[in-house]
Amino acid sequence: MFNPLNWVKEKLAPGVKESQSQEEIQTAKDQAKKEGTTNLFEEVVTVVPPKAAPAEKAGQKRAGMLTGLPKKKGPTSHKYSTANFKISHRKLNMLGRQISGKPIDYAILQMQFSEKRASTRILNMLATARDHAGRYKRLQEGKLVVSEAWVTKGPRPPKRLEPRGRGHYGTRTHPHSKLTVVLKEGSTLEQQKVEVKKRKLKKIVSAALQREDKPIRNPSPTWGW
Repeated sequence: MFNPLNWVKEKLAPGVKESQSQEEIQTAKDQAKKEGTTNLFEEVVTVVPPKAAPAEKAGQKRAGMLTGLPKKKGPTSHKYSTANFKISHRKLNMLGRQISGKPIDYAILQMQFSEKRASTRILNMLATARDHAGRYKRLQEGKLVVSEAWVTKGPRPPKRLEPRGRGHYGTRTHPHSKLTVVLKEGSTLEQQKVEVKKRKLKKIVSAALQREDKPIRNPSPTWGW
């Protein structure tokens, strides 16, 4: 007698599943192929590309580098500036002209002995810019030069009243500005002195039998006799 409960237990009850052997799997595939019920994905042939040798990989990589875009050059300058602080742009411009074109160590030395109130802020800014240029841009700190320095006006704060006599009043403004520098690699102070000395020595004309088409060194205003 058919018992539905026993049928459910046989079909749905958990049990140990026996693994099929390769022969049974191949027999089932052949039978499905004869009946025309094969799986679509079993008929797809997977092609595995051959592995390239290490020498061929290196050659392909080198060829790709040659045929690719040109290699980008590293950064050649570093820009840094102070924050906007309370100072006139005319006063700050004098300090900017003092350090412009000077080596970074010489510019820091100038700000260290300057008596201006803003020299301490500019000294800290130059030291930070030198550290960032060497750390992030990989520039040589010993060859850094302040190639450019300019002053920018900051936001103008609201005007303030200044009491005067006889019931009058005036307006007082407190200007803000900031200093920006650009550091680049250049010749040091000693190298600049050597170049100046070479240029001066080239101007010297030695006494010779033939007349030279060069200016005479230290010409006298009158005749020599």
